[in-house]
Amino acid sequence: METLSIDVIKLLSYLIPGFISASIFYSLTPFPKQSPFERTVQALIFTIFIQALVYGVKSIFVFIGNIGTLLEWNTNSELIWSIIIAILLGLTFSYLINNDKIHKKLRKWGITKKTSYFSTWYGTFYDEEYITYIVLHFKDGKRLYGWPTEWPSDPEKGHFIIEQPLWLDDNNKEIEITGVKSILVDVKEVELVEFMEK
Repeated sequence: METLSIDVIKLLSYLIPGFISASIFYSLTPFPKQSPFERTVQALIFTIFIQALVYGVKSIFVFIGNIGTLLEWNTNSELIWSIIIAILLGLTFSYLINNDKIHKKLRKWGITKKTSYFSTWYGTFYDEEYITYIVLHFKDGKRLYGWPTEWPSDPEKGHFIIEQPLWLDDNNKEIEITGVKSILVDVKEVELVEFMEK
């Protein structure tokens, strides 16, 4: 029984850094959470990267020759380095995905036409090329013009915050909304979004 618990602790200390990376990735990117099985598989993939990097760190320490107690390699230092690398890996992947860095290079080289964004909706709103005034077309026919300061990551849920809002009539005449700094709009009420020319 004691051997079983030691083995479980070893297994957990091996796998937990991968779950830390996956947790950071999902908390810093708009990707919808996958099923528990898919999240476990992704955590295991992170674990493979982490263990490879930990092996590299260990090799450096062994090469240096374990100078002093801070550089002594043991089970504790391996766990600490696994967690440090897990955090850095989660942050790095979040940065790369949120900024379309990898796919931008791959598109340039003709390898893919895709972006790293999880949907066209998300990519359009977060691409600097499209940051401009917008017109929201409501399902009831009304139209609202303004500057989006926040917008939903998902076209099915969330809200727009529109500053400098103006209603547009059927002839595109602007109708001022006096005394209003911004308007919060439920995405479920919006049928169409127009991005104005800069």
